[in-house]
Amino acid sequence: MLKRILQLALVAFIGASQTGCLYMAFEKHGGAFLVRVTGEQFVHIPNDQWDSSNNALVYFYRPDSRWASEEIDAPSVFIDDHRYVSLRANGFTWLEMAPGPKQITMRRPIGLLLGFEGLGSFSLSKIVDAEFNLEAGKVYYFRYSEIEAPSQPNPDLDPEDALAQGDMQLVSREVAIQEIVKTRFLENEPPFAKNSAGTSIVEQNKEDAYEKEKARLEAAHEEELAQLKLDGHWKSTKWYWPFGGGPTKRTEADIQLQELEKEREEYLVALAEKEEKAKKPRWWWPFGNKQQDDQAQLKRESEEQVQVVSAVGYSQ
Repeated sequence: MLKRILQLALVAFIGASQTGCLYMAFEKHGGAFLVRVTGEQFVHIPNDQWDSSNNALVYFYRPDSRWASEEIDAPSVFIDDHRYVSLRANGFTWLEMAPGPKQITMRRPIGLLLGFEGLGSFSLSKIVDAEFNLEAGKVYYFRYSEIEAPSQPNPDLDPEDALAQGDMQLVSREVAIQEIVKTRFLENEPPFAKNSAGTSIVEQNKEDAYEKEKARLEAAHEEELAQLKLDGHWKSTKWYWPFGGGPTKRTEADIQLQELEKEREEYLVALAEKEEKAKKPRWWWPFGNKQQDDQAQLKRESEEQVQVVSAVGYSQ
């Protein structure tokens, strides 16, 4: 049996290398039947632990149910085609994101195929695949339940919106707060429930946005070049000298591409300087950053313990 499973996995891998992206949740897809959610009970992330002025905070949660608690394979949540977590029964997690449009996708794996979820545009079971927009300073709640719908619709969404129907919905705070306080944090639990959520993905968001805009401008540049040829704004080469031909004027997309690259370079330089500065010890603290980090971590843990106790009392 194991040999057969490995053979199928190998076939899927070979196919992916030739036709497109392979979606595998190996060691990540375990449901609540295999890995119970044992993290701390829900408490909101304090505003000083995320950049509430410039970014958005997004929660993902799944109410408990008998059906979900007996699930072997939990569905995976992707943001802009990056996998972050499998939502198990009675669990929640969060991601800090940059503002702007994002694509959320949810796929259900098949455990017998080592968590195989899909190949390229093909998915065994795609629960949702929709775009949503984030605004800086706001908090959002995604609710997943295949048992019952939210207690009331989200007033901020059109009823026909993909995220206002189905099992995975973007719900209001009023709906979420009644259920999410009963859930527990989805820890990273190898070997069956690894996840990379509960963190900031702002840098990944910015990189994705840059790549998307670059691809869009490159496509627009090619279209403008074709139009310049048709309009006669093109210098032909001599038959005996194949170099030097091209457009006689720059395209708008080319100008925007140059500006985009300049902005990206300036951002990366500033980011590197910020990271380097964070590594340097303070002049008044001669022991390096580790001690500072340890003290800050102890302080955060103490505050979180107080918040957890408060949340438990509130939920009861």
